[in-house]
Amino acid sequence: MKVLVPVKRVIDYNVKVRVKADQSGVDLANVKMSMNPFDEIAVEEAVRLKEKGKASEIVVVSIGPQQASETIRTALAMGADRGLLVKAEGEVEPLAVAKILKAIVDAEKPMLVIAGKQAIDDDSNQTGQMLAALLGWGQGTFAHKLELGEASASIEREIDGGLQTVDVKLPAVMTTDLRLNEPRYASLPNIMKAKKKPIEEKTPADYGVDTTPRLKVLKVAEPPKRGGGVKVKSVAELLDKLAEAGAI
Repeated sequence: MKVLVPVKRVIDYNVKVRVKADQSGVDLANVKMSMNPFDEIAVEEAVRLKEKGKASEIVVVSIGPQQASETIRTALAMGADRGLLVKAEGEVEPLAVAKILKAIVDAEKPMLVIAGKQAIDDDSNQTGQMLAALLGWGQGTFAHKLELGEASASIEREIDGGLQTVDVKLPAVMTTDLRLNEPRYASLPNIMKAKKKPIEEKTPADYGVDTTPRLKVLKVAEPPKRGGGVKVKSVAELLDKLAEAGAI
């Protein structure tokens, strides 16, 4: 079974994000970038499936600038077999990403696509669902646990009320939640081996996809700083304060 894993290059989650002075976007200059944490979980799950003998090949795809090849190398060092970089400058919206991934799925014929549930830069949480819709495949989102069978997958997923188990026929799309697994650290020998693994380069035009944004960002601003709290002596005073603040 072939498994396809999309990964995204984002600002490292340990970095404090800075807004540009003109409020046109987020400042990426001299900022540490890394693989989206949810995508890292997706790669780990695919590698575990291969270690169990349930996956024969893991193909990692990234859509972004040339530097995204470093993100693919990280996935290859974790245990993926080969990579595909679709070179695209600027922001690529979820629908365009899903269309590119559909074209790649049509060419690669994987039985399972494992994607992170969302990227921590835009938090869209759309690509996996859009891809499943374009392919006409079943989907299991926010996966907490995966049990893979011969022709189906049982996916335990996190919902507001607890956990829900869904069975989907393969091929299918799955998106990962935080508690699915804990990604491994790539060992030095595997990092060296990853340098020799192939990364194919394509463009959106090769798949007939127009990545021109349909949305325009008018302004990006930091959230307002929280003010200090106050102590109140009674419930009545608390209600008065909330009313003054417009909270009730």
